[in-house]
Amino acid sequence: MFQFLSLLPHADQIAFFRLFKYLSFRGGGAVLTALFVAFVIGPRLIAWLKVRQGKGQPIRADGPQRHIVEKQGTPTMGGLLILLPTIVSTLFWADLANQYVWIVLLVTISYGLLGFADDYLKVSKRSTGGVSGWVRLAVEFGVAFVVTWWMMKLEAPELSGALAVPFLKYALVPFGMFFILIGGVVIAGAANAVNFTDGLDGLAIVPVMIAASAFVLFAYLVGNVKFADYLQLHYVAGTGELTIFLASLVGAGLGFLWYNAPPAMVFMGDTGSLPLGGALGAVAVAVKHEIVLAIVGGLFVLETVSVVVQVVSFKLTGKRVFKMAPIHHHYEQLGWKEPTIVIRFWIVAVVLALIGLSTLKLR
Repeated sequence: MFQFLSLLPHADQIAFFRLFKYLSFRGGGAVLTALFVAFVIGPRLIAWLKVRQGKGQPIRADGPQRHIVEKQGTPTMGGLLILLPTIVSTLFWADLANQYVWIVLLVTISYGLLGFADDYLKVSKRSTGGVSGWVRLAVEFGVAFVVTWWMMKLEAPELSGALAVPFLKYALVPFGMFFILIGGVVIAGAANAVNFTDGLDGLAIVPVMIAASAFVLFAYLVGNVKFADYLQLHYVAGTGELTIFLASLVGAGLGFLWYNAPPAMVFMGDTGSLPLGGALGAVAVAVKHEIVLAIVGGLFVLETVSVVVQVVSFKLTGKRVFKMAPIHHHYEQLGWKEPTIVIRFWIVAVVLALIGLSTLKLR
């Protein structure tokens, strides 16, 4: 729609059409469009996945025993219900001449294809093992390195290859070309962190929407030279358009949550978790808020750290720190009900997002 209107002569002279110049208007339209598309394709997509997958997502035999009974037969690859509406809405409302939009879409689509391949192998082989871990990491970091380099080429010279430090005015740590490695870790790390979190109905998608909503504000402010100067942020020209992608993601997430609310009709699978995390990581690198992502997405960090601690502890001492990792399974083993865990983790995600947003003024 935005691209089409830009081709119409005198479109900017009509009051209604002038609304399409405002990010706030297009962002609202992106949310509603993605939500509408999700509702339209949701029932048919879920029905198709059930037919194609038969027994649904394979359930870990070493996981919580109730999952074998309660979640058996639920189809996976529900991430398609997030990706398709997000992409459609972004293409409809965003300025497609903006390279940052294409960068984030590249990460989303490539990680989505990787996740789809992983889920497909799990379902077809009736195994919890999908794409080889080394292959996954190679693809994730390969894409992340390329898009980080691409973003560095778009940035102003003083920002290119530099890491911004929150809570300090205009603070930058120069890394030069080594920043490609940092950007790769942020993007691939975020993808796998969301993947670890996706273990209970609704557990991953709501914190993703919370983080995306927070970064809507970051992208909008960083991409506006007046607001960035007032708040003493690093202005990154063009990143304001990422608010449209993030708004689309929020709308698609709401549509997915409609079907993923307990008891879930579909799981997002790696098809959803990898691209969602990767997209958040790419946006954070684009708007120079990489460290803030670790705060806003602190729940994902906690889930990842619990896995690392569990593995390291078991290999070094033969003992487990948690009853099961990631940490949400630990609380299941303690007897917490699934809705209790999910809602409390949502609360944690909201608190962390608010702390992350506080960095805008604490400088």
